[in-house]
Amino acid sequence: MNDDFYEEILLRSEAIQARVAEMGAQISADYAGKNPLAVGILRGAVVFMADLVRHISVPIELDFMAVSSYGKATKTSGVVRILKDLDEDIKGRDVLVVEDVLDTGLTLDYLMTYLSAREPASLEVCVMLNKQLAGRQIETRVRYCGFEIPDKFVVGYGLDFGQHYRNLPYVCTLKPEVYGGAK
Repeated sequence: MNDDFYEEILLRSEAIQARVAEMGAQISADYAGKNPLAVGILRGAVVFMADLVRHISVPIELDFMAVSSYGKATKTSGVVRILKDLDEDIKGRDVLVVEDVLDTGLTLDYLMTYLSAREPASLEVCVMLNKQLAGRQIETRVRYCGFEIPDKFVVGYGLDFGQHYRNLPYVCTLKPEVYGGAK
């Protein structure tokens, strides 16, 4: 893949892998003696979650949800739709929601309320990227955070634009002409 699509690499592969290993070790320590259920939010969190769970040393189960709040845009619509629900019952379980990026907080807040109603023993959030938004709409408590990033539209390491760029081993910003210039 040529590199004429990106403006700046924000996080290189080596830094991502080192931080994911640290997060896995911390999660392992925090969930010692437990059997947590990691809930990956499709599709963006798949790459991050796959790497993360390989660094978790306690028994862990996986499930997935698919939600939509972006469509094909670079900004959230503010309307969250559940496209795929959990296969596992989470009542009485220790649940770790694994998400790619926290930006407005709307999607994560919706998910936490939705999942809390199912009475898990615990419900925590692990995000790869936390965007530093001046206008974050909802503050969401995040237990594990990979990186703080500026309020820029990013792709790579699972994040996409129009289903492209998820396979990049790094996180970068796109050139405005690639995505139409909207942030």
